[in-house]
Amino acid sequence: MHFHRITRKRAEVPIVPMIDILFILLVFFIVSTTFKKPRDILRIELPTVREIPSDQVADTRSVIAVDALGNISLDSLTVPEGLLQAYLSAYQKQNPGRKLELEADKKLPLERLLQVWDALTKAGIQIKDVPARIKLSDPKSSE
Repeated sequence: MHFHRITRKRAEVPIVPMIDILFILLVFFIVSTTFKKPRDILRIELPTVREIPSDQVADTRSVIAVDALGNISLDSLTVPEGLLQAYLSAYQKQNPGRKLELEADKKLPLERLLQVWDALTKAGIQIKDVPARIKLSDPKSSE
């Protein structure tokens, strides 16, 4: 006796059309992608305030001046590299109660400014008691 056997058809996935679609998508994404330019170092512009002319002097302060190259001077006395904390500690012993003011160049790197603030803190001077002025560069020298 001969029984009818049901033949099952294997399920097939059409691979070639899928490859075509994937290729088209790949080409689309490559063409529509915009490449970013490499970024420069983050530049931070320190805020500045215009001085208001006044006849009154609130109090006399000693000046810690830092130029664009990072050279530091304390009341026109040049401070050697790495000795600012020692100079500030000695200055406080010689001039108790005298307040300080920071005068920094606008082009001073932020890292150097943070080093000055760190030296102030280590010398026992609170940063909030030392106002900072940002010195703008001479417009004639930048041309």
